[in-house]
Amino acid sequence: MFKSLVNLLYPKTCNGCNNNLLENETVLCTACRHHLPYTQHWLNKENETYNKFYGRLPLEHASSLLYFHKEGIVQQLIHNLKYRGHEEIGKLSGELYIAHLLNTEALQSVTDVIPVPLHKKRLKERGYNQVTEFGKAVANGLNANYNDALLLRKNYTKTQTKKGLTDRAEITRSAFDVNPTEDDRNKHFLLIDDVITTGATLEACGKALLKIPESKLSIVTIAYAHT
Repeated sequence: MFKSLVNLLYPKTCNGCNNNLLENETVLCTACRHHLPYTQHWLNKENETYNKFYGRLPLEHASSLLYFHKEGIVQQLIHNLKYRGHEEIGKLSGELYIAHLLNTEALQSVTDVIPVPLHKKRLKERGYNQVTEFGKAVANGLNANYNDALLLRKNYTKTQTKKGLTDRAEITRSAFDVNPTEDDRNKHFLLIDDVITTGATLEACGKALLKIPESKLSIVTIAYAHT
C-alpha cells in the first residue's frame, strides 16, 4: 500500500519519453524499448565501430549497441545517464547487450572489462562514472573482472563533444596511462564507453592498454554516433 502511494505521489517516468511508467515497467516504457535503434553490429565483425579503428588499433572485436542521433531516444538516454544520475540506464544497456555478446566468439577470452576513466576532479563533480553499471553488467555476463583501477586519466579536460578528430586526438594523446602489475600481462581487455563519435578517446585508452605486454584489446560502447 505504501509503495503504491509513493508511486502515486511520485510516479516513475520513462527515461526515453518522460511518460509515466506502468507498474510492470522499469527504466523504459514498452513503446520506447520497442523503438530502440539497435545497430546489429554484433552480427558482423567489420561493422562501423570496428572500421572506425582500422589502422588505428589492432582489435579482436568492436561494436556498439545502439545508434545515437540528435534529438533521438538514445540522446535522451545518454543525457539522463551522464548528467542526471540515472545509472540504471547503464545497467539496462549492459543487460540488453550481453545477450548478444555472449554469442560473440572473439569475446569469450575477455579477462577484464575496463571503463574509460574520469579524472578525479570530474568524478568528484559528477559523483559517478556513467559507464560503471554498464561495465559491471557486461563483466558479469562474460564472467570477467570489472577493473576500474588499471587505466588512469592523467589530465582534466573540458568536454570534447564539439571538437573534431584532430583536436580530440591532440588533447587525449597523453591523457591516459596504465598502472599494471605482473598479473596484467597476457590479458584480453574489453574497453567500454558510453558513446563513440570520432573514437579519439577510445584510441588513446586502447594504446595505453596495449603497452602491457602480450595484451589483446576489444571495444564495446552503448551507442554509436555518426559524425
